[in-house]
Amino acid sequence: MHCFYAPETEAHDPIFRLSHGAVARNAEQAERARLLLAGLDRLGLATASPPSAPRSVLEAVHTKRFLAFLETAWAEWQRLPGAGPEVVANVFPRGAPLTYPDSVVARAGWHMGDTSAPIGPESWQATCRAADCAVAAAEAVLAGAPAAYALCRPPGHHTGAEVAAGHCLLNVSAIAAAHLRRAHDRVAVLDIDVHHGNGTQEIFYDRSDVLTLSVHAETRAYYPFFTGYAEETGTGAGAGFNLNLPLPRTTRDDAWIAAIEAGLARVADFAPGALVVSLGLDAHENDPLQGMKITFDGFRRAGRLIAGSGLPAVIVQEGGYLSPDLTTALEAFLSGVMAPGAG
Repeated sequence: MHCFYAPETEAHDPIFRLSHGAVARNAEQAERARLLLAGLDRLGLATASPPSAPRSVLEAVHTKRFLAFLETAWAEWQRLPGAGPEVVANVFPRGAPLTYPDSVVARAGWHMGDTSAPIGPESWQATCRAADCAVAAAEAVLAGAPAAYALCRPPGHHTGAEVAAGHCLLNVSAIAAAHLRRAHDRVAVLDIDVHHGNGTQEIFYDRSDVLTLSVHAETRAYYPFFTGYAEETGTGAGAGFNLNLPLPRTTRDDAWIAAIEAGLARVADFAPGALVVSLGLDAHENDPLQGMKITFDGFRRAGRLIAGSGLPAVIVQEGGYLSPDLTTALEAFLSGVMAPGAG
């Protein structure tokens, strides 16, 4: 299997996070990459450093002003009196009408949906290189590979067209899907992260050419709270092309696998040319965020199911947090994808 990783992404190692009113260490640490690389190593899978993708690839998903903000915000932030080491929004726009502001403090609130995705000095380069990994994996699949894996961090599925949130900056899964659309009339995105892929949903919500599906923990009392409900099915031309499959946080392997099977049945009906898998490993029973109760065998079964769809698959790393089990969860999933007879 082709695997892509950019070591430059390790320079993004955010510090700040606000959780239940307390300042805490950010969960999206560079150590995640080393744990995931160990999983690849167990499978004998080497990584390649991807080439740089043109900015137009990012602009296919994100607004130009959002990209400009991500690129320049940290340097501008450092010129503020008494600025902290990372860009963290402290004011957020609400209500209407709204005017796009000049102040970097206000633009931070415009483009950052919460405080969990702070921007540091290397964040722009890191998220661009993460996107490069996703694009390279898409290129490998377009060249004939049955599957390719992009070890992306920071992740992306909580970021919409111009609002970053949930440890995410650029939406790497959406970028991969948009890149695949250059060669395929239809593309599907299957998100199995424990959190709803709200950013990906938003980006494609009014489109019929990209089917978005998310299998995740119920969101009434779990991040991202405001989206992820079964009644969200798309709008306009996209009506019927978004499927959410929320599950209780007590969910174990069989129910999770049944939801993925239901999602893949909808994918089969859609008949896309390729599939993007937003691979969160945070549904694991020992993940620090305690979202579901999925075992290593559950991830292996999910990998076999996805391979069994027969669709060329771009596997983009999303969540999964600091635990030795992160290594084994990735090993289990990819071993299922690569199992003899899986595809």
